[in-house]
Amino acid sequence: METEQGYREVIREICARLGYDVIDPWLREKIIYRKDEPCWWNSVPTADFVRRDLEDAEKCDVMIVYLPIVSAGACMEMFYAKHFLGKKVVVVSDLDCLSPWIVTHSDVILKDFGELEKALQDLFQPKT
Repeated sequence: METEQGYREVIREICARLGYDVIDPWLREKIIYRKDEPCWWNSVPTADFVRRDLEDAEKCDVMIVYLPIVSAGACMEMFYAKHFLGKKVVVVSDLDCLSPWIVTHSDVILKDFGELEKALQDLFQPKT
């Protein structure tokens, strides 16, 4: 998955249209991913890696989580953002059967990015 990051540009463009600043951990972390090295994370300072991701969650207003496959890191980040910080969490996943943990810690679950712009607008419009 680390080599397939084109979805990030789609998210960035949608968020820019809506006036959001984007925090993208991939811009910081892509230099440490090594597709040809199994268990590459054993050679990086894991506590610093996790700390930076959690700091990103603290800075955001809404977390957009793309789950083409279930990711332990993404799930931990969304749990932290929702449960501990009360952040809005939007999941984009076409998986047929998402874990109750993912469902519970999401404000919105979308099947594809075509719905993302409207979902973000709806999420932050005042309710009358």
